[in-house]
Amino acid sequence: MELSARNQFKGKVTNIVTGGVMAEVTVDIGHGLEVVSVITRASAERLGLTDGVEVTALIKSSEVLLAK
Repeated sequence: MELSARNQFKGKVTNIVTGGVMAEVTVDIGHGLEVVSVITRASAERLGLTDGVEVTALIKSSEVLLAK
């Protein structure tokens, strides 16, 4: 599958916090960096996300903020 998102980070799920509708998924992408994504609980279950599962975080944004 080809995607237009250029920012793709492979990693492993390290933590999932589920609520009634949403799930907060933390992905270790290496070098001490993490990406945290909030997705629906149904999507997390459909993908079979658990600690240690390998995933790719795809980031597509129309706006990126930088601060110094």
